[in-house]
Amino acid sequence: MTSATGSYRADHVGSLLRPPELLEARGAGAPAGRLREIEDRHILRVLTRQRDLGLDVFTDGELRRRNFMSDLLDAVEGFDTGDAVARSWSGTAGAAGAPAPVSSVAGIATARLSRRRALTAHELPFLKAHSPGAFKVTLPSANQFPAIAFKRGVTDRVYPTHSALLWDIVPIINAEIRSLTSGGVPYVQLDAPRYSYYIDPKWRDYIRTEMGVEPEAALDEAVRADNASLDGARRTGATLAIHLCRGNNRSQWYAEGGYDLIAERLFGTLAVDRFLLEYDDERSGTFEPLRFVPAGKTVVLGLVSSKRPRLESKPDLIRRIKEADRYVPLERLALSPQCGFASTMEGNLLSEEDQWAKLRLVVETVREVWR
Repeated sequence: MTSATGSYRADHVGSLLRPPELLEARGAGAPAGRLREIEDRHILRVLTRQRDLGLDVFTDGELRRRNFMSDLLDAVEGFDTGDAVARSWSGTAGAAGAPAPVSSVAGIATARLSRRRALTAHELPFLKAHSPGAFKVTLPSANQFPAIAFKRGVTDRVYPTHSALLWDIVPIINAEIRSLTSGGVPYVQLDAPRYSYYIDPKWRDYIRTEMGVEPEAALDEAVRADNASLDGARRTGATLAIHLCRGNNRSQWYAEGGYDLIAERLFGTLAVDRFLLEYDDERSGTFEPLRFVPAGKTVVLGLVSSKRPRLESKPDLIRRIKEADRYVPLERLALSPQCGFASTMEGNLLSEEDQWAKLRLVVETVREVWR
């Protein structure tokens, strides 16, 4: 189902629910060797399951991570993970303002950042050796950190502004992406939920009042930072992608709104091949902003929810794909869940069988639409 241009039709964002055995071992402080053995065994299992379902691209489910950005936190000196900036969440897991799980804490930048090792050094060799086909490696966008890793009275002793912190993270991400693509990784994805700050009025106010910058200026800088992170990383046969969502933590979210306010600048400027976009409910708005996606770029429609167990209807998915086809031709569309199933290791509020049923639905829908 993969096209000649590398447009993986049946895609998924990356993270998968952690098995109880792994969560228990982490919680009990299992020795590193024992933890590695459990991770290896379950990664082999989820790779086999992805192959059997017929997905076009494989991941290790981020099973070695505490959360989607812990690869950077663990590889870079300068973060204190015992502290965090509060953020309100909403959704099925509780009322707005519910605290985030411990694993979702980004930590605070308390010293000049320095990379100790490659971010994905603990993941890549095993995935390369055992993936049944083309695989993706996910990385957090540099833009993820200034809003959540900058604490006044602490970080500003080292980095005077959010911007200064951002531009110290960019070369770390850039070095990792260059290394991955030059090393033959076929698909690299930046996870960038922070763009939802620019579409939600309450977070636009936060940018203005708490970060001290106008949202439009911050958006411009965010796009420049992600493009700088991708600079020099393009290789023949490698796909560069970015995933946008509105938060995904124990089936909660922190932002809502369509892509209208950012579409022209974001879709028209980001130097990626694919946009993986959250579109699983009304919080994401309409498909109309997709008219700004340039020719030659693919939109992966995140129509299947990773937040709730209810299985979507295939006819409804097909109908929505046809609606999106009004703005982006079918040959440049693909399908996936709207986000990962476990952006934090605690995972969303559905079962593993729910997860596989949703990924099976993605594959079956793709086979019917693009047969």
